Formats: sequence, C-alpha cells, structure tokens
Amino acid sequence: MLSLRIDGELLERLRDHAAKRGMSVQDYVIRTLIRDDFDERFQAAVEETERFYGVT
Repeated sequence: MLSLRIDGELLERLRDHAAKRGMSVQDYVIRTLIRDDFDERFQAAVEETERFYGVT
C-alpha cells in the first residue's frame, strides 16, 4: 500500500492529467511511478554497459 499527502493544487493537476488519459488519479500516479522507475533502471543499465565496454 502506498499513501501520499498532496496539496489541493497538485491533486487538481493530477486529476486533469488522469482524466485526459481516461484513468483514475491512483492509476495515473502508479503508472507514472512505474515509468520513472523503468527509466532510472534503463539508464543505469546503459551506464553499466558503457563502463563494461569502456565507452565514455
């Protein structure tokens, strides 16, 4: 379970973004977190590969 406290302005922005995609705020936030986590892991993998092959 994940619990977040956010202010009203941010909640309204999240609602707008979620509504544009036909999603609930909860689903929108979870997908955003998953996407950001993937991006970070992918970048780390690229950097590790570059270090392995000596690319700078």
